Amino acid sequence: MNALNEKTACMPSVGADAGQSINNLNESIPTGAGECKGNLRPPLQVVPIRGKHFDTVTMEELFDTVYDSTPPVIDGLLYNGVSIIAGSGKVGKSFLMAQIGYHVSTGTPLWGMPVRKCKVLYLALEDSFSRLQKRLYQMFGGTPTKDFVLTTSAGRLGDSFDEQLINFLEENPDTGLVIIDTLIMIRDTDGDNYSYSEDYDFIMKLKQFALRRNICIVLVHHTRKESSSDPFDMISGTKGLYAAADASFVLMKEKRESGEASLYVTGRDQPDAKLSLVRDPEKLTWELDSVSADAWTEPKDPVIEAVAKLVAEENPVWEGTSTELAELIRTDLKPNALSMKLNVKAGMLRREYGIQYTNTRKHEGRRIQLTLMRDDV
Repeated sequence: MNALNEKTACMPSVGADAGQSINNLNESIPTGAGECKGNLRPPLQVVPIRGKHFDTVTMEELFDTVYDSTPPVIDGLLYNGVSIIAGSGKVGKSFLMAQIGYHVSTGTPLWGMPVRKCKVLYLALEDSFSRLQKRLYQMFGGTPTKDFVLTTSAGRLGDSFDEQLINFLEENPDTGLVIIDTLIMIRDTDGDNYSYSEDYDFIMKLKQFALRRNICIVLVHHTRKESSSDPFDMISGTKGLYAAADASFVLMKEKRESGEASLYVTGRDQPDAKLSLVRDPEKLTWELDSVSADAWTEPKDPVIEAVAKLVAEENPVWEGTSTELAELIRTDLKPNALSMKLNVKAGMLRREYGIQYTNTRKHEGRRIQLTLMRDDV
């Protein structure tokens, strides 16, 4: 099916074909959602090989660019792109997905982790609406939300699924999370065994679509029966799925009848971790018992903290040159070095302080603007 052309582009797509499906993405550079200002560019993404020349950027140009930074869906756990969550049958994956979907759609923190509120599409493809009704009522009681949208049927990727998903996102632009439960229900089943390259290519096509649309796609999958000392080796299929995904999760129980489970986490944007979970016997939600993870956290940056103090509720916008900013915060950094540092740390400013940073070239020269994003605070 044909995909609709993207309506916003920070950079032109060289040689891109209009009307491509999700399963046949040919954009030279996938674009981010929203308006692009000044030297704001989408995050670096995997670019298919095309043409006679590499799409290059110098280190100087790289540092002089502000890359768009979307807040995590769940800070420390779930980010834009494609994630895989795997587990054996009846281990509680679907209950965990319903829990994540509800928390994100209501903006309710999950296990103490901040959540970016957005609309959620949950494809519960192994369930019925009556079962979902009973399950969600048991888990969350009489507090429904219109931002948690569910369906129990979908086409195959590369066929009607493409058009279904694109149409939903066009009609619901505030969607930030799509949960597909399970992966096998949307994938072509003509062949029982996929190669590494086929698995890798499958995830990469979905990932490019997710990043271009600025959303997170979670694929629910199964684990193989053979045990392994590395939980991620148990993800069904080849390692191409795991290698291409932005993050992978494995939900495991030591005993099937146990109310305790471990959620193993690894990804490009979060440290490896093991979350010990306990099942609430009445609500059937998963509650966090403990976390075993990399203890290192990025230390506070005094320059970033000083910059962040310039904007507040009573003074939500600051604008000026890097020279004026350097003098104002009394830093030893030279203006161009300060500007470069802020370009790199723009994501931290937004994520930790709720401040949108832009660095644009105007008639009178480069201007820095710091804007308090009230919805993020």
